[in-house]
Amino acid sequence: MRFPTIAPTADVTLAAALDDAINNKTKPLGSLGTIETLAKRLGLIQHSVAVTIDRPAILVFAGDHGIVAEGVSAYPQDVTWQMVENFLAGGAAINVFARQNGCALHVVDAGVNHDFGQRVGLIDRKMAYGTRNFATQPAMSSTRCLAALGQGAAIVADLPGNVVGFGEMGIGNTTSAAALMHKLAGIPVADCVGAGTGLSAEGILRKQQVIEAAVAHHAGVDDPLAVLATFGGFEIAMMAGAMLKAAELRKVLLIDGFIVTSALLVAARISPAILDYCVFAHCSDEAGHRRMLEQLGAAPLLQLGLRLGEGTGAALALPLLHAAANFLAQMATFASASVSEKSGDA
Repeated sequence: MRFPTIAPTADVTLAAALDDAINNKTKPLGSLGTIETLAKRLGLIQHSVAVTIDRPAILVFAGDHGIVAEGVSAYPQDVTWQMVENFLAGGAAINVFARQNGCALHVVDAGVNHDFGQRVGLIDRKMAYGTRNFATQPAMSSTRCLAALGQGAAIVADLPGNVVGFGEMGIGNTTSAAALMHKLAGIPVADCVGAGTGLSAEGILRKQQVIEAAVAHHAGVDDPLAVLATFGGFEIAMMAGAMLKAAELRKVLLIDGFIVTSALLVAARISPAILDYCVFAHCSDEAGHRRMLEQLGAAPLLQLGLRLGEGTGAALALPLLHAAANFLAQMATFASASVSEKSGDA
């Protein structure tokens, strides 16, 4: 596949115009803090001082993982398809938060070990009935990995609006994400592994040992695409492709938690300029997420102790994007409101 061409957002003239627009609002300089920083980032992404939040959508990618055969999850694999059914029925946390914030929600079957049939609200892009067990063999072939990246790009190409939030569902996918983090960020496995869906201390140690053994088994795999094919999931690969295409289209990428950020880590190794288009919703309580965010130079908007996935953090952060766009568009300037500006050094 042809990887999307992503242009950096840096623009000295536009940045100065955005600074002027922000600083001339009726407020002390910098008094809206992170909302001001966010407004400037949105302006650079959209290449305009007239920032809008248009038809935001969240994509939840679902896939199963062969690595669950190694006992790395507290839940059985069937929970993946059962939760997809919950999404389609409108009963999951992401459904609640997306509804309350007027955000479209699309569920993508990237590789779930279940036949859903044709369903309203489900985008069927199933690559296989889950990945292979990467403890013994690559999770997917390079051909299927590239195909998953391409499918993700195609989904975003057909998506209206200028904000895309990313979520996921897949029992075992924190193990894949931790392995990707270790290989692509060079962080020790012990610092990448967390409780996932609720493992005990013994379970976390087991997960760590499984990843370490798998990394040793696949020694010499270092290229980002090879790492993704070896340790990733279909939902992670599809997300990475969707992210790359969204950035090419100058959409805002609203990044959720640990697994979503691992997909971004892959995409950033392919095209570093993608980070210019990212807004990081939150820092999760999953061990390793903070370290991954630091590796990417990310400043998350929220810290709520979330550890659910599904795109819930992205949905909860969406009102802050609206706030950033709205103050830039609607707040009066000192001149328009006839308000005196600060004088001297007082």
